[in-house]
Amino acid sequence: MDTHHRIDLFDALVLVETSDEAHRFMTDLCTPSEVRALAERWKVCQLLNDGFSYREIREETGASLTTIGRVARFLNDEPYNGYKSLLDKIKKEERYEKVIYTVNSFG
Repeated sequence: MDTHHRIDLFDALVLVETSDEAHRFMTDLCTPSEVRALAERWKVCQLLNDGFSYREIREETGASLTTIGRVARFLNDEPYNGYKSLLDKIKKEERYEKVIYTVNSFG
């Protein structure tokens, strides 16, 4: 696949606005096993980020040590920072929601 087609896919991904829309797009785009594999990697990423051990992650998710190691390498060693970028966005959003909840609880 050439770079142009990959960019088209990435451009489509950034247009997704809701979890429901993402679910529907991924269901159309991927096989059920591909979606499960992607979801597993994302869960492994979150657990690694939260400090869980490989053994704990394997018990929690059933992911292979190879998958856990690959996710860890991309989370910690590779220069792309895709995982870290989204984890940071989630953390900022959670902080924002916590502030809004706190402010509203005084109202």
